[in-house]
Amino acid sequence: MSFAGILYKGYEVLLAKEIKDYPVPSHVAIIMDGNRRFASKYRLARYYGHLKGADTTEKVLDWSFDIGVKQLTVYAFSTENFERFDQEKKYLFELIGIKFDKICTDARTHRRRMRVRVLGNTDLLPPALRSSAKHAEDITKNYDGVYLNVALAYGGRQELVDAARAMALKIRNGELHIDDINEETISNNLYPSDGSIPYVDLIIRTGGDERLSNFLPWQTNGNECAAYFCAPFWPEFRRIDFLRAIRTYQTREHERQKNTVMRIVKLLSYYGKVEVEDVICISRRFIKIPKDDVINILHELINHNVVMHNTIKW
Repeated sequence: MSFAGILYKGYEVLLAKEIKDYPVPSHVAIIMDGNRRFASKYRLARYYGHLKGADTTEKVLDWSFDIGVKQLTVYAFSTENFERFDQEKKYLFELIGIKFDKICTDARTHRRRMRVRVLGNTDLLPPALRSSAKHAEDITKNYDGVYLNVALAYGGRQELVDAARAMALKIRNGELHIDDINEETISNNLYPSDGSIPYVDLIIRTGGDERLSNFLPWQTNGNECAAYFCAPFWPEFRRIDFLRAIRTYQTREHERQKNTVMRIVKLLSYYGKVEVEDVICISRRFIKIPKDDVINILHELINHNVVMHNTIKW
């Protein structure tokens, strides 16, 4: 192994150890961008870029579920992708179908109890791909260990339009009253048809672009999720890139928790000495943070703030 390879491996091991000390995101969504540019970079056919990208997706499934991610949503084919050349679409549909078929027989699917769900207007897809996707959904419909959500023929705005239509139809049929429509009602009418996916905690985009491209607008904006944009094309995405993304989420989440705990301490200080147990109780109620994490944050705060040190009563 080269010196650079040794450094890379060492850094990867270090990152893997670091992220174990903090909670991992429950739901990760990925915009897998750069397959075609990867192929162009090496003067290869476009299908080769998609093939290599599909291999990367399999690796990311392992990386995600092995560290404790519960939901992984991948952007496999957007409504805008229908504008591509027929031959490229045909190859992509065949490749995605093959991957669905493999999921059904892969031992990892059943060991993890991985449920597959498809998000999007599947009526736009060719019959063979619709059949493969539905078979994967049917085979795994009773699993609840982890979830793989595949966005196919997906557009975020169209998802909201379809949800509005679904609710309008229910109102017309007397199944829903207009006064009952709230955020939960809208979420329950989004893709997939058998139940909504949860808010996204972390969104990753490869390929260098820093935009979300009409991907999960309701699920990402509603949760103010962390975003990680990186330069490697999707076929070049490495485990170290994935671990960096997870660390970005953890750093952002820790700062959010720390700011909340600090506000709670300041509010309680208006009434006199701040009892640690009160801070713990209120923090756990509002941000669902473990007791030990609250205590660690309090130690972090008092180590950098003399006033706060004198305010808190242990």
